[in-house]
Amino acid sequence: MSETAQPAAAPSRARAEIDLAALRANVRALRAKAPGAAFMAVVKADGYGHGAVPCARAAVEAGATWIGTATPEEALALRAGAGLPADVRIMCWLWTPGGPWREAVEADLDVSVSGLWALREAVEGARLAGRAARVHLKADTGLGRNGCQPADWPELVAEALRAERAGLVRITGLWSHFACADEPGHPSVAAQLARFREMLAYAEEHGVRPEVRHIANSPAVLTLPEAHFDLIRPGIAMYGVSPGPALGSAADLGLRPVMTLSASLALVKHVPGGHGVSYGHHYTTPGETTLGLVPLGYADGVPRHASGTGPVLVGGKWRTVAGRIAMDQFVVDLGGDEPAPGEEAVLFGPGDRGEPTAEDWAQAAGTIAYEIVTRIGARVPRVHTGETERTP
Repeated sequence: MSETAQPAAAPSRARAEIDLAALRANVRALRAKAPGAAFMAVVKADGYGHGAVPCARAAVEAGATWIGTATPEEALALRAGAGLPADVRIMCWLWTPGGPWREAVEADLDVSVSGLWALREAVEGARLAGRAARVHLKADTGLGRNGCQPADWPELVAEALRAERAGLVRITGLWSHFACADEPGHPSVAAQLARFREMLAYAEEHGVRPEVRHIANSPAVLTLPEAHFDLIRPGIAMYGVSPGPALGSAADLGLRPVMTLSASLALVKHVPGGHGVSYGHHYTTPGETTLGLVPLGYADGVPRHASGTGPVLVGGKWRTVAGRIAMDQFVVDLGGDEPAPGEEAVLFGPGDRGEPTAEDWAQAAGTIAYEIVTRIGARVPRVHTGETERTP
């Protein structure tokens, strides 16, 4: 066995490079799809793994006037530490009983309620804060997840209106979420849109005057102009990832992937044929070859389900994960090539250099590209480029 010496000034173990110029371009492209609607940049889950604060700032620079998060903690952190303009609205929607309602009201967040318990806690938060809570009523139009069922909608609307008349609530939004918008032509899409219109009409007929009505997630922004209403909520598309195979690739949609995940080879060595590789020896070398060690594993978010299938670009060639992906590392068969330790191994990126994309990893792991970018862990540093937009 021979091993090439590690260079004295080796590159970092791994990095996720985040191209904020690409994110801004994606925001502008998506805004052009819905020129009559305001734009909510969804940055939940730390900006789908890209970094919530820099991505929120970049989205606002490109014209977003709303920011969306799942949890109130995410929203409060952005309001406190992102340095966003005061007029940028921040909305959060995933609440549990006993949440920080008062803090949300004091921070001027828009909060979502799906049932009476949440509305009542928002009202109590408003009383404690001494100001009205900004509330979006969420309708379950068929997703069956969060949101108020049509049968319960009249009661929720009535109580929200009573709270509004008492000065404790401002009903700022009516909204819902699609189940299958990433499957064009799925019958549930038209059914949900019709139900949403019915629930909007009921609320408005009884006196609700929302600032915004919204249901369009990324796939609906791209394919359903009739669903744009007053506000669109792009999430994954803003990061340059296709919402689903049925819609085409990011390039087909005019979007550019924002994240490039790479690592520095930790080891390159010669091995004989018949050599087992990684746990369980699910891969054995077909002949004498070279192996490269990539210092990323499932603790970093590389999906173990892509063992034996995950693609990696090394030395200008696609390689495939050889054997099991371990907690901290995996191996690629270099087929006799001898790149030096420290040479870049690109797991995914925009594809400009022939590297795989997040969609390629999703296919290899039997999952969706959302999960590929979002699961990249905190051990992988984010390196943001293009933070300052150039002016001509």
